[in-house]
Amino acid sequence: MTVQQIMERLDLAAFALPDPGREVRGGYAGDLLSWVMGRAPADAAWLTIMSNRNIVAVATLADCAAILLCEGVAPDEGVAELAMAHGVNLLGSGETAFSLAAELAGLLL
Repeated sequence: MTVQQIMERLDLAAFALPDPGREVRGGYAGDLLSWVMGRAPADAAWLTIMSNRNIVAVATLADCAAILLCEGVAPDEGVAELAMAHGVNLLGSGETAFSLAAELAGLLL
């Protein structure tokens, strides 16, 4: 399923969408950046409440298909532009991480 399809099905807001056709092959939820870098699988949609510029670097290193900001979190100033420049899809939802993870799993499994 593509990032665009997930965005539409889960009613996600797009903060940066440079690669809407990117395939999502799984998910990962976590907020400890070093943990995400070492454990998030490639092509995952990463669910987090972290909103600073470091999320773009981590998503790039982990080769995440998208970052999904949960619980109504908006990216810090300049983060959306940074995500766009680095080809990182950055989406948002008002849902809790638990609810969003369950919905995402329902789509992907």
